[in-house]
Amino acid sequence: MLRPMDIWRPAIIAKPFGRILDEGIEEASLHWLPELPPACFWADPFGLWRDGKLHVFVERFDYHDRGGWIEVLVYDADLRLLGSRPVLREAWHLSYPFVFEAEGETWMLPEAFQSGTLTLYRARRFPDQWEPACSLPLDGPAIDATPFQFEGRWWLVYAPSHSKPAKQSHLHAAYADRLTGPWTPHPGNPVLIDRSSARPGGTPFLHGGRIVLPVQDCRGTYGAALRLLDISRLDATGFAAEARDGLAPVSWMAPYLDGMHTLSAAGAVSLIDAKWMDASLAGKLSRLYGIVKHKIARQAA
Repeated sequence: MLRPMDIWRPAIIAKPFGRILDEGIEEASLHWLPELPPACFWADPFGLWRDGKLHVFVERFDYHDRGGWIEVLVYDADLRLLGSRPVLREAWHLSYPFVFEAEGETWMLPEAFQSGTLTLYRARRFPDQWEPACSLPLDGPAIDATPFQFEGRWWLVYAPSHSKPAKQSHLHAAYADRLTGPWTPHPGNPVLIDRSSARPGGTPFLHGGRIVLPVQDCRGTYGAALRLLDISRLDATGFAAEARDGLAPVSWMAPYLDGMHTLSAAGAVSLIDAKWMDASLAGKLSRLYGIVKHKIARQAA
């Protein structure tokens, strides 16, 4: 049976992260990124302000080529789009471009599990020139790795890639004294098994001395909604957390009503993405065409 084609679309919300969580999303505050041609989408938005401009980094995916790479969209202070362009392509799929500033540098930690490792990139020239800084070996190639500092350590939370179910239902953690490592996988991995609240989905934040992590609710469909994982214990020997409701698509987002799997902070604005599942025959055939083309290319390689 042909499966629907997931089409994601990111948006900028003209309010800071905390207000999103307290008040939700109003239609007037939402600025959709442009739509792409059929069988293509942008997803996984993360943003940084630089020189008065908002730089939105996204995965771009093409169903026909079954490949993903990283692009940036640049907006002015009034959220007018100034342009977009590719900034990072590899021989493997790239997504989840977690972009952040630390130690006087600008970094990107994209998901690239098909490469067999997790690679930390440094901006050689922001925003469009990136160089590998180091590999971060863990307990297997990580998916949607999300870095943050907590109580004097660097932490990574991520989904493992060893099986399809684990990608959506297992949460792993690792810690290090320095961003570049060495990293130590948590002895309790997986620290959480829950299809409704394990896979990371955005920017962690501190609330009441605790880490709160946006996570994906993958019950029913991949990235059906966002939840918030309230982490009450995070140290080298223990982990404890409780999930609560977060965000889901609302009616005026139509047709993007079938999922939401990223919530990230960028100063005075926030970033989300939402999806619709194209169940049309054309959409299903586009997805099938890409799968067949990819398999033929792999066999020929």
